[in-house]
Amino acid sequence: MADLMKFVQDELVTRKEFPLFGAGDTITVYYEIKEGEKTRTQFFKGVVIQRRGSGNTETFTIRKMSGSVGVERIFPVNLPALQKVEINKKGAVRRARIFYFRELTGKKAKIKDKRR
Repeated sequence: MADLMKFVQDELVTRKEFPLFGAGDTITVYYEIKEGEKTRTQFFKGVVIQRRGSGNTETFTIRKMSGSVGVERIFPVNLPALQKVEINKKGAVRRARIFYFRELTGKKAKIKDKRR
């Protein structure tokens, strides 16, 4: 049964090709919003907090500051409404999940750039 599920997921579910990114990277996600009959593209720019799961169930969490309020959004990797992902900055962090970033404010909340 597991083999059949894996086969269906590999063959029938279309995977979109996005650039490789991880925790600490600053990315912009463009996604489509349907409002009644109309559709529009909206973007969400922030720092990747985590990537979770694998295959079709993979998700990533992005955090941004909207004024003085922190906003987090979870995106499934193969969400049909996802249009594109742009990497703005590569960040140098030592952990795969940077939940400590939620408590940081001011200069402490700055993530160093990754040296190439």
